[in-house]
Parts: sequence; C-alpha cells; structure tokens
Amino acid sequence: MSDPIQNLLGFGAVRVNPFPPNSRYSNIQTATLETPDGNVTIYLRRRWVPSPERFALLQEYTVTEGDRLDNLAARLIGDPELFWQLCDSNGAMKPDELTETLGRKIRITLPEGIPGGQGD
Repeated sequence: MSDPIQNLLGFGAVRVNPFPPNSRYSNIQTATLETPDGNVTIYLRRRWVPSPERFALLQEYTVTEGDRLDNLAARLIGDPELFWQLCDSNGAMKPDELTETLGRKIRITLPEGIPGGQGD
C-alpha cells in the first residue's frame, strides 16, 4: 500500500520548500533539468532583486564604525537572518556595500509589497 502523502509530494501536488520562511529563497520556485544521459538536476529559478521603490520606508539609519548587516537586521527588523531584506530595500547586490562607508544612509523598510511607510 502506498503512502498518499508521498504520492502527493511525488506528483508535485504539494510544493515542498527546503528554505525557512525568513530565507530570501523561501518563495522561489524550483525547476528541473534532465540531461541526455538521464541525470536530473533540480535547481532554483533566478531570484530578481526588487526595485527599492517597492518598499515602504519606515526610517533611515546612518552607518557607524563597526556596523555589521546581520547585527543591524537583528536590531532594526528583529531577525539577523533578514539582512537580505536590508539589501533588497537598498538595491544592494553585495551586502558589504551597505556598511563599508561610514555615514551612509540605509533605508529601513517594511517587507516588499506591504504599504504603510512614511510616504503611503
């Protein structure tokens, strides 16, 4: 007798995501590539960095000496693993860019697509 849950998973009826909800990859779909020799590779589809204008501004933070993005994310948005949200809301492809210049202003925003910041 087969397991109905495993059958649903096997047929793709239920989407299984190996990433936790606070991961930048949690909502990214997977795709499958089958090579001519029969090998199957499952991979993540491309994640596009959203435009900073898609984020509602809450405040700005001025970078000071010793700032680290994970510590800022913990202090300002409550989870060090959400540092990538700071990158997204500031259009940063390289996380270290956000804290390498003292005095730089970093946008602290609501998550993408949630209205309610200063300009809304």
